[in-house]
Amino acid sequence: MKYNSILITLLLCIVLLTSCNGEYKFTLETPKTTALNNTITVSLSEKNNKPINSVQFFVNGKEITSEGTNLTLNTNDFGVGKHVVSALVFYPDKSKKINNSFEVFADKPYQVYTFKIINTYPHDTKAYTQGLEYYNGFLYETTGRKGQSTLRKVDITTGKVLKKIDLDKKYFGEGMSIVNDKITWLTWQSKVGFVYDLNTFEQVSEFSYNKSIEGWGLTHNDKEFIKSDGSNKIWFLDLETKAEKRFIQVYNHKQSIPYLNELEYVNGKIYANYWKKPLIAIINPETGVVEGIANMTELKKEMEKTQKLTDDDDVLNGIAYDKENNRLFVTGKHWEKLFEIELIKKQ
Repeated sequence: MKYNSILITLLLCIVLLTSCNGEYKFTLETPKTTALNNTITVSLSEKNNKPINSVQFFVNGKEITSEGTNLTLNTNDFGVGKHVVSALVFYPDKSKKINNSFEVFADKPYQVYTFKIINTYPHDTKAYTQGLEYYNGFLYETTGRKGQSTLRKVDITTGKVLKKIDLDKKYFGEGMSIVNDKITWLTWQSKVGFVYDLNTFEQVSEFSYNKSIEGWGLTHNDKEFIKSDGSNKIWFLDLETKAEKRFIQVYNHKQSIPYLNELEYVNGKIYANYWKKPLIAIINPETGVVEGIANMTELKKEMEKTQKLTDDDDVLNGIAYDKENNRLFVTGKHWEKLFEIELIKKQ
């Protein structure tokens, strides 16, 4: 009996010690959704109000200065999309990391655009169009599918292919862009791209990309290449090294926009095809906000007046911009026409 009493006493002491020195239970509270231009508060708390030494906050892995256990954020600093917020908590003899997230949407609806056809030109129906770019009076085009991927120089007026090379059959060619008389061409799932001399079409180098999921569309501004990967992300790459430096997430006021495909940089905005939808998104490159959507449904119907599109993949894809003459060209995979169009704001 004596030993039982001692055992019971010991057990009671253990219970008391556990209740007094039990584990800390932290909660990191943040709004699940919000809008651009809003200010939000992130709060760290301990369930039983136990003492905390200090807290370090991070958003998307970057430390954000704060005071105490509350963090105030302006969503403009992060752009639209899902953002991970973390708190590294220091408490007696220990530390613990707590994670949560918030999602930012555009703060206003996008502008809807219709279009007017200015000119119509021939286009090679054998071209499974992946990339399209206007440069010094000519169209340059890349086509896809393994064993069929090509790089082309095309006469706009006649649609005649003036120069062409084939990509190695093991690769599926994707988007391209031209900088400093060099053509940079992506592949789909191989995580490799190639650089060609503009005049000779000879390959001069290759590069890899490891952060993005895949290679889809490619364009550029004065400082960076701009790349889509089939998700709602758009990546920015160093013009020289092709290293992926950062990305934005693309959202409108209601949802994220996935399957972004062929890209073009037009007057400071990113124009992006939706994969398998007759739409073009007009995207703010700083915030990721979809500021406009051009509905090309009627253009597809116009195309089908003279050509029956039998393949599900025969979709709108390909945007090129002639900056000097303010001309916008669009086409599709296997389409027999290239259209010069003007976008018109819908009232």
